[in-house]
Amino acid sequence: MASIKQRPDGVWRARYVGPDGKEYAKHAKLKRDAQAWLDDATAAMQAGTWVDPRTSKMTVGEWLDKWEAGYAGNRPGTVRSAATHLKLIRAKFGTRQLRSIRASDVKTWMAELSEKYARSYVYAIHRRLSQVFTDAVHDGVVPRSPISRRTSPPAALQRPYVATTAQVWALYDALPRAYRNMLLLGAFVGLRPGEIAALTRSDVDWDSPSIEVRAQHDGAELKTEASAGVVPIPADLAEMLKADAGETHIVPGVFGRGVTAWHLNDVWATTRATIEGLPDGFRIQDLRHYFASLLIAAGLDIKVVQTRMRHATPMVTLRTYAHLWPDTDDTSRAAVGAVLEARRGPSIVDDNASSQ
Repeated sequence: MASIKQRPDGVWRARYVGPDGKEYAKHAKLKRDAQAWLDDATAAMQAGTWVDPRTSKMTVGEWLDKWEAGYAGNRPGTVRSAATHLKLIRAKFGTRQLRSIRASDVKTWMAELSEKYARSYVYAIHRRLSQVFTDAVHDGVVPRSPISRRTSPPAALQRPYVATTAQVWALYDALPRAYRNMLLLGAFVGLRPGEIAALTRSDVDWDSPSIEVRAQHDGAELKTEASAGVVPIPADLAEMLKADAGETHIVPGVFGRGVTAWHLNDVWATTRATIEGLPDGFRIQDLRHYFASLLIAAGLDIKVVQTRMRHATPMVTLRTYAHLWPDTDDTSRAAVGAVLEARRGPSIVDDNASSQ
């Protein structure tokens, strides 16, 4: 519903009801100005590009303030990561109106960032920008997002370095005894540093060997809901863990009272530097890649590997470890060859029988 009327003071008042059910009005001295405003609003509603005129001039910085306040309820680590990305977005687009950002602006910026940062980091910033604009569209601040696959930088190929078994045991031997369980929990259970630091004797079932993951150090929540769970372990591993465990924590540290994840990383960095062939950035977290490679080499299917790695979805597992599964060319050849062999066998017997 829309209308234009002249008030007693001669001012023209244009009004309409927006898609949100609210009434919007504008006053103008000239009827043609009021009509032009009304025509623009009507055309935008028909085209599906209408936005609330009260927020249509919002800057990127103003929207980021609002968006960040709503995002604060997420996990602390997630919020910190977002804040780092938002700082770069503010520096680039903060003073511009949100609706003024074009796809070409985003592509140009991605190219600039690619000259300074790693491909994976630039890709993460693009994903954050997409998240910000998608929420702006849902909130009615802008009609559409300028972010799409066309503006995306190339995604980094996830080919994590997988330590060799020799390197794993070299790390184990090089670590001080009070920290050796850190290696065992990472390489053979797949625990993350914060989970390793938090693990206590009460989290281990020594009789029916298994480990229950339920917390990170300092009471921090687990990475995802899927991170919680019970991981079965062999009896031999349970005995090794028990031999070096402290009175309360499985990784006791030199004083026997447990350690922080930060301290584990500090000890790890010193030890890692002594092992030949390991990349400089090889982390405790990267022991999980070794654990995944063991499971895959043992012939376990994607669902089992996902469960043991405690990934949220099978897609996370595949995205990271698809290259570790047996070569598809060889396995497909073997599968087809087996069928052909089965067909050829009876055929030969029949031919011989018919010739007799």
